[in-house]
Amino acid sequence: MARGCRFTFGLMLAACTAAASADDQPNAVDYVQDIKPLLARRCYSCHGALKQKNQLRLDTAALAVQGGSSGPAIVPGKSDESLLIDAVTGADGVKKMPPDGEPLAAPQIAKLRDWIDQGAKAPVEKTPQDPARHWSYQNPVRSPLPVIRNQAWVRNPIDVFIAAEHERKGLTPSPPATKPVLLRRVYLDLIGLPPTRAEMQDFLADESSDAYEKVVHRLLDNPHYGERWGRHWMDVWRYSDWDGFGAEVRESQPHIWRWRDWIIESLNADKPYDSMIVEMLAGDEVSPDDPPTLRATGFLVRNWYRFNRNVWFDFTIEHTSKAFLGTTLNCARCHDHMYDPISQHDYYRFRAFFEAHEIRTDRVAGQPDLTKDGVARVYDANAASPTFLFIRGDEKQPDQEHPLAPALPRIFTRGDLPILALPLPATAYYPGFRPAIQDESLAQARSDFDKAHATLKEVGAKLATAKQTLAEFAIGTPAAAVSATASAPANASDLAKAVKEANAARLLAEKTLATAGAALMWTRARLAADRANYATPPAANAQELSLIAGSTEHEHALRLSEQNLFVAEEKLTDARALPNPDDEKTKKAIADADAAMAAAVKARDTALEALGQPNENYARFGPVYPNTTTGRRLALARWIANRSNPLTARVAINHIWMRHFGSPLVPTVFDFGLNGRPPTHPTLLDWLAVELMSPNSTLFDKGEAAASEPSAWRMKHIHRLIVTSNAYRQQSSMALANEANRPIDPDNLYLWRMNLRRMEAEIIRDSTLSMAGQLDPKMAGPELDENAGMTLGRRSIYFRNSKEKKMTFLDLFDRPNVVECYRRSESVVPQQALAMANSPLSLAQSRLLAKTLSAEVGAEPKTEAQERFVTIAFEQILSRPPSDAERAESLKFLADQAQRFADLKLLTPFTTGAPNAVPAAAEPHQRARENLVLVLLNHNDFLTIR
Repeated sequence: MARGCRFTFGLMLAACTAAASADDQPNAVDYVQDIKPLLARRCYSCHGALKQKNQLRLDTAALAVQGGSSGPAIVPGKSDESLLIDAVTGADGVKKMPPDGEPLAAPQIAKLRDWIDQGAKAPVEKTPQDPARHWSYQNPVRSPLPVIRNQAWVRNPIDVFIAAEHERKGLTPSPPATKPVLLRRVYLDLIGLPPTRAEMQDFLADESSDAYEKVVHRLLDNPHYGERWGRHWMDVWRYSDWDGFGAEVRESQPHIWRWRDWIIESLNADKPYDSMIVEMLAGDEVSPDDPPTLRATGFLVRNWYRFNRNVWFDFTIEHTSKAFLGTTLNCARCHDHMYDPISQHDYYRFRAFFEAHEIRTDRVAGQPDLTKDGVARVYDANAASPTFLFIRGDEKQPDQEHPLAPALPRIFTRGDLPILALPLPATAYYPGFRPAIQDESLAQARSDFDKAHATLKEVGAKLATAKQTLAEFAIGTPAAAVSATASAPANASDLAKAVKEANAARLLAEKTLATAGAALMWTRARLAADRANYATPPAANAQELSLIAGSTEHEHALRLSEQNLFVAEEKLTDARALPNPDDEKTKKAIADADAAMAAAVKARDTALEALGQPNENYARFGPVYPNTTTGRRLALARWIANRSNPLTARVAINHIWMRHFGSPLVPTVFDFGLNGRPPTHPTLLDWLAVELMSPNSTLFDKGEAAASEPSAWRMKHIHRLIVTSNAYRQQSSMALANEANRPIDPDNLYLWRMNLRRMEAEIIRDSTLSMAGQLDPKMAGPELDENAGMTLGRRSIYFRNSKEKKMTFLDLFDRPNVVECYRRSESVVPQQALAMANSPLSLAQSRLLAKTLSAEVGAEPKTEAQERFVTIAFEQILSRPPSDAERAESLKFLADQAQRFADLKLLTPFTTGAPNAVPAAAEPHQRARENLVLVLLNHNDFLTIR
């Protein structure tokens, strides 16, 4: 017997012997069922492959007997002499174990004792490998393409890897999908909209060998591609519009839609994935003076949580590591990770990368009101903010004696991570210094001055007219009488009052003009001082100009206080002139006016006192933030987006692959660690990961090479490889020819056919609008009211989506969970069928489409027109013609429905609900056509990507 065979036989014999011994004893403790799971849950984190306190490992029975620095942990047959029992009971002064969580229960300790006393029997176990050698912690390598027999099936390297698994497992690939099915699949896959009938006809008529490749090229250049794949990545990156009660913002931020637009624009431009990562984590550090890039930091803004900064940072750590690294770093918040070589200290050192950052909203050109618009972004607010480890994860117990510096988890350390603080340009830390904002401020001051000047001129003219009218009335001229009867008071008292009011208006206008003039002078002085102070280096006369700006600021404050004092005096006079001085409302009006008057006098006196004092610290055009940034997030982002990072490209490829095929290569999409599941096609995953990162790919087809030079981290190239592969082009039906595959691979893990998928919620809605010709192609802009989704024709990606603010229609079809959505759920519930049959959206679009199709075939219900209507309805909605049986059934349906609608007595009207914006047709045959279209919208072939 060969040595390897003897070894294998020995393992089997030992396992069988242990099992037999357990069976021979009626109360025998089973190590595999009773002891090993207990030790795994409570002991491995400190005494396993990850960590070996006191050099002790308990992850196999043999290692427990071998013991550590204090000797054997287990003495077989002698539980009273076993250190493990002392540790779990706390006997003889030994520190009770485990140190965290509840102590072992008495029955658990009794099991341990019985097992040891029965000889600590266990099968031979394989010693777990060093976690550092786990597959996902090794850099991906482009393996040589495997040698396969079925070379004719190969279109590109993806097919080689898939075919190799087919041959290894005895699977036969499915035939290619028909051209209509393939075209609809790739349209929905790449742009999220079905092809039109004209696009389908063009494709079917194109018999060139690269007809499909030309379609793929056009779709990847289509702006809808960015919307379709933007929604996918928004799932992964947890995009959420602001959430809160009423107008209160509790999570995320207003105007975060600008990050959504950045995602779509970046994907359409095929921005490298590594650049996207850097901009999302540190756009304010890599491009501090570029508002379009600053939008990207919405990735971090989205994690903001009003009530607890630590919760905000927990979100940031968890989802940065899951989204980009496929690592459950959050599992180390309260204790060392149970499975991966990540300590609790690693968790908080990772937090230190983000500790200094805060959020802010910058003004955008043309809109000074931040409640209406702005750029929500992050910045480093306090570089000195310390990071403390929370003992057992309790934020009330920070270890303040040992602050932690930013550092990577030790498993990822590849030398030092350079972190350099970076100076910022003035327009970055002082947004009010941006030319557009300063120009707008000066223009507004000029406009206010011109407006005040015009107002003074206008009220002056009114005062002159009032005085003239009063004078003429006094001498009884005919002109005065006409004026009085036409549009003015007809007696001297009323005319005198009008003069008084006009005079007060003129005085207020004079003071308003003085305030506006002072504001204009102050604005000009501030602009000059800003140019001097924020020059590099500052101008020699910066201090002098600052003092001038401060002086004009005091002058403006005085003029404004005088204006406000005049208004207060007028209000007090009016209040005291009210009738019924003892009335409670009058008393309150006088008291309020008195208080306003006192405040105005105080403000005027304060302004007078400050007028002669030097003021170098003049008010800026908005907030001024720190003029340096820590560089921590930039260092982290560049490490994540580096070729030497073993996880980043693999995680990205896995997400892309899953959304093309319906199932991922690594089933645990956000956990590539030891507790995750291994890839089904490891060599393919690594080959594609390297391909994504490679700057000099030789696999670009002619269309792509002509469009742009190959460069690293381009996702469109990966899409092209996937959708042009034969693996992707397979039919999805389980044909009889492939019946033998089912028992071998019932879950289709090895892709012997294409997976069927139901459309995502957004694509159902968008496709419904699109096939009816009602989809509004407008892109970008603020989020739309989620309640308008049944009537507005914009794509679903532009409607508000948060935990509470969500479109009900999308919710029914499993919209993305904004808390976490690395992989969408897919439910089948009755409400979905009801929504497609009865929603305002489905009813309106079916009626509109029926009207359009009827205009094409003819409104009269002639046989030829009816047959043509059925055919083009199928082609428009299902992207295929009807079968003979479907055509016959549809024609019968049209006839039966028209007959029913012809007799209104047979119909039961709805008595509830709002009427649809598109009323049903009055003609029975047209209403029947509308219902046929509605039926097809509910067809499985419409809702399914085949």
